[in-house]
Amino acid sequence: MMRRRFTTACCSAFTVTALALGATACGGADPVGTASGGEKTLSGQTLTVAGVWSGTEQQNFQKVLDAFSEKTGAKTRFTSTGDNVSTVVGSKIEGGNAPDVVMVPQVGVLQQFAQNKWLAPLSKEAEKSVDANFAPVWKSYGSVDGTLYGLYFKAANKSTVWYSPEALDTAGVKPPKSYEEMLTAARTVADSGLPAFAVAGEDGWTLTDWFENVYLSQAGPEKYDRLARHEIKWTDPTVVEALKTLAKLFSDDKLMAGGKKGALSTDFPGSVEKVFGPKPQAGMVYEGDFVAGVAKDEFGRKIGEDAAFFPFPPVGGGDAPVVSGGDAAVVMKDGKNRKAAMAFLEYLATPEAAAVWAAEGGFISPNRSLDLGAYGDATLRATAKSLVDAGDTVRFDMSDQAPAAFGGTKGAGEWKILQDFLRNPSKPEATAAALEAAAAKAYGSAKQG
Repeated sequence: MMRRRFTTACCSAFTVTALALGATACGGADPVGTASGGEKTLSGQTLTVAGVWSGTEQQNFQKVLDAFSEKTGAKTRFTSTGDNVSTVVGSKIEGGNAPDVVMVPQVGVLQQFAQNKWLAPLSKEAEKSVDANFAPVWKSYGSVDGTLYGLYFKAANKSTVWYSPEALDTAGVKPPKSYEEMLTAARTVADSGLPAFAVAGEDGWTLTDWFENVYLSQAGPEKYDRLARHEIKWTDPTVVEALKTLAKLFSDDKLMAGGKKGALSTDFPGSVEKVFGPKPQAGMVYEGDFVAGVAKDEFGRKIGEDAAFFPFPPVGGGDAPVVSGGDAAVVMKDGKNRKAAMAFLEYLATPEAAAVWAAEGGFISPNRSLDLGAYGDATLRATAKSLVDAGDTVRFDMSDQAPAAFGGTKGAGEWKILQDFLRNPSKPEATAAALEAAAAKAYGSAKQG
């Protein structure tokens, strides 16, 4: 919710700059938008793109847009929508000013756009690139009723636990290999005088991420998919079991900075500050790979040295989970420049496009043809490798697949119910019942709509 694999045999000599200027991925095919004689076929055309990004993310994406312009001759214009993509894009469509491309941050929003008949199916060329460069699960998340509408360009690995090496060294513990080992390590860190975890309970979305990692590992991918589609109820025993697993952490005030009360008054940036800020108040913080950006940019931490991560550990006899989020590019039916829009998505499907942002940081790609060497540091390479290596076992953030009334609304639905559970984790069955009541209402309304 918070908002490199490149074929090496013949491309290793190319720099990222060369990629941005139009080098192809080791094949003889012409670059996107370039005729065989080198003519830039989109010269004089303007591509409009809308997305949630602002600040550094927008600046880095602009480098991708600039590389596309250099390759094709098209001009580009980016508009930041803020978090409420649906409302902003809907207003633009009603006003006859639809963007050509939208970078959609949630599966549920992509599905909503498709159901509203706002989207054009991707070209055969883009679909061929998706088949060649991405694990099938990403095509599935970009499709609605068997038609491919979305290309996942930017992803997040939301199965990373970030820690202060100094804090773990002081306590004499090593990164754990299982959830139980993580709790044992947490108790040892707490006994050394520093609370183990900074939990961002003020932001309900972080609690959904905690749940999803535990559930995916403990219940498995099939159950995860069925729960995400509300094909099984939230009162299912697997949900109750996952809540009981979370309660082992949430019920122990010694393990969380400030205990339950402190966790519920800590937002996501605050949780990172409590571990990596000037006055550390905890040894670890769970969240996605974007923790690194906050630790580095806000607190000057050297990633890989005084800020490191370990994969979210497996629970019980399950596999280690890999939960992801991501932004999918879609082509709007009512955009004024369909040709340039399709050419842009064909470009985004290539490792060249991903390499442009990979070199800047704050980005990982699900494109398995992107060479890991395109990433600027070892930690980014490791988080990207974990995501790509997971292949079809990756699962998209469950709350981002749900209707917003259940999985994406502050002070309501899953966010609020899990905050209530953090406040009092003694009744997992009652929490499961509350989750089911909220889910049934939200999914029912979505179907009627």
